[in-house]
Amino acid sequence: MNTLDFYIDGAWVKPLGSQTLPVIDPSTERAIARISLGSAADLDLAVAAARRAFDGYAQWTREQRLALLAAIIDGYRAHSEALALCVHQEMGAPLSLARSAHVPAGLGHLTRAYELLKDYAFDQPHGNTLISREPIGVCGLITPWNWPLNQLTCKLAPALAAGCTVVLKPSEKAPLSAMLLADILHQAGVPKGVFNLVNGDGPCIGDGIARHAEIDMVSFTGSTGAGIAVAKAAADTVKRVSQELGGKSANLILADADFDAAVRHGVSSCFRNSGQSCNAPTRLLVPRGLQARAVDVAREVAAQMCFDDSEPATAMGPLANQAQYERVQALLGAVDRPPVCGGVGRPAGVTTGFYARPTVFADVDPQSPIAREEVFGPVLVIIPYDSEDQAIAIANDSPYGLSGYVTAGSLERARAVARRLRTGMVHLNGSKADNGAPFGGYKQSGNGREWGVFGLEDYLEVKSLFGYQPSLD
Repeated sequence: MNTLDFYIDGAWVKPLGSQTLPVIDPSTERAIARISLGSAADLDLAVAAARRAFDGYAQWTREQRLALLAAIIDGYRAHSEALALCVHQEMGAPLSLARSAHVPAGLGHLTRAYELLKDYAFDQPHGNTLISREPIGVCGLITPWNWPLNQLTCKLAPALAAGCTVVLKPSEKAPLSAMLLADILHQAGVPKGVFNLVNGDGPCIGDGIARHAEIDMVSFTGSTGAGIAVAKAAADTVKRVSQELGGKSANLILADADFDAAVRHGVSSCFRNSGQSCNAPTRLLVPRGLQARAVDVAREVAAQMCFDDSEPATAMGPLANQAQYERVQALLGAVDRPPVCGGVGRPAGVTTGFYARPTVFADVDPQSPIAREEVFGPVLVIIPYDSEDQAIAIANDSPYGLSGYVTAGSLERARAVARRLRTGMVHLNGSKADNGAPFGGYKQSGNGREWGVFGLEDYLEVKSLFGYQPSLD
């Protein structure tokens, strides 16, 4: 694998242009590789390869696709340490987090797609009619830098299981794990043209995928602003657009909860992956009379964060790139109140790397910019409330609706509050996500659902075959 090449039609090929971009390790601010930035002509080659491959791959049997996914899973497992190292270097996740979360997340989506494919009913009778689900066609996948393997595999695995062919544009800021995965796919025997990778930036390759007349579907994960641009670009070709966009998730802690433990879990979750998760619980809603206690616990959690990998449970890496670091610093600098802890600048003793200080603001006005904008950094706002109804109203008063969190003294009460939240997902009493359940949101958090059977069906078209069975009349 030469990082300057693209993977098109079953081989690593030279780009048609000469523009390149360094890949920067955000912990050292040094270049660790250089990639080519693709052109419209490179994209055309990849799409043409995917289009040629589609008719044959779409006819593969279930057993053939299962064998292919099994080979990919074996290759992924064999290269898990190399994948972890790529993620660590390209976007700054502590190596312990890359090993324990980033790489397992990708493996989880691959194995979930394999298990779904075993029994999924592509054909379902409905009276005399057969309702058939068929692969949608050539799929353009545009993936981000914050969870590169997770976001790639939760698109790629169901696309391959469905019988689709793929053109991938990984983030140009974190492309190395995707390129290693391309090698894994090649060694697993993915047929020529079924999977293609073209590096490039959003204005050229991302926009080109959205507009391309020979691409049947685009699946995009990224910011809401970029998602809107993708949808507009895709409109002229009336292709399917699946979007997983931004979030500003509320974490409601009710007075009867195990309060200190709930706050500690919420703050740690906010800081995980350096706050660079679309579903991070970045708004902590607490009873007004308990806000002071929440501040003490949050300050304690922030003080325990370390900026090396000596304590994996509290290790926090840098922000993934310079642009994101500068954005977070600008947002922190614009807040009109002092933080409880953290603030502008690097952590004490850190002189190199895009590290941000874990920051907490308390007694925050829910209408203030810091309480409404997605920061995508280790920044938590604590918002007090006076009643359960007010807490729910504050949680729902957001342009986003990706995820939510509720902790209560009883599961029954947590369920009742969760039912009232306008979000695509809710974590009850500290529960983890389930990769067999749909992942996605309401409102400006997107219109798609990934993971599990919902993710598989995103890559399928529905066909009605009337009169498939002879009439009994």
